[in-house]
Amino acid sequence: MKNKLFLFMLVLVIGILAACGTAEKETSTGSAPDEGSDSTSEEAKVLRVGTSADYAPFEFVDTKVSEEIIGFDIELATMIADRLGYKLQFTNSDFNSLIPGLQADKFDFVISGMTPTEERDQVVDFSNPYYETEQYMVSLKESNIKSMEDLKGKVVGAQVSSIQEDLAKEFAAENGFTVESRDLIPQLIQEMKNGRLDGAVIENIVSENYLSQNDDLAAFPIEVEDPDYKAVVFQEGSTLKAEFDGVIQELIDEGKIEELKKKWFVVE
Repeated sequence: MKNKLFLFMLVLVIGILAACGTAEKETSTGSAPDEGSDSTSEEAKVLRVGTSADYAPFEFVDTKVSEEIIGFDIELATMIADRLGYKLQFTNSDFNSLIPGLQADKFDFVISGMTPTEERDQVVDFSNPYYETEQYMVSLKESNIKSMEDLKGKVVGAQVSSIQEDLAKEFAAENGFTVESRDLIPQLIQEMKNGRLDGAVIENIVSENYLSQNDDLAAFPIEVEDPDYKAVVFQEGSTLKAEFDGVIQELIDEGKIEELKKKWFVVE
């Protein structure tokens, strides 16, 4: 009887030990990397991208279709990332928070229709330019504003922390108007329609989109000495700059950026 009990207990213990060994093997297979592999390699390939998605057609959200951020800059960034083997994670932020976000290491790079300036260049690095742009003064047709002289005594709007804000302030002293800034481009358009602003400095391509959708708007180009360019923005000393510069030049040489312009900058 004792022998039978001993054999039963022995079989039970062997079964328990076998089960424990199997469970431990399954856990280690799921969590441990293969020999010689980098367990963080996939995570390291995801780049955090900052953008301000109120700037159609460069970056915007077409709420009629989805909540996804789309546009020229978004497709360009994705095209560059594909060639370099990165994945991208976009974050929509106010334009004036993008450079501070880079400095605080919230983003690996920023693409948001941003133009290099001397002040910005002191705290971040810029890629080679990928697009040259012009600036417009947008106003209501009924205001009959056709030149800077027509703005004397009036109020002109611009986006906070933008080159358009700097340009508006530069011309304000010469032409006798005041400048008020807003966080988003749609706010500038609405403030004009509400009578709080008499005009707004907005980039030509962005302006053309609003003009095509609003019959009550008009615009004229602003003459500047130096052309404005758009570039990708990086943390100071980032190794991404050299990588992106190489691919941007490839895309220019191959005519790919020109194709993106035709796709996104056609105003219907």
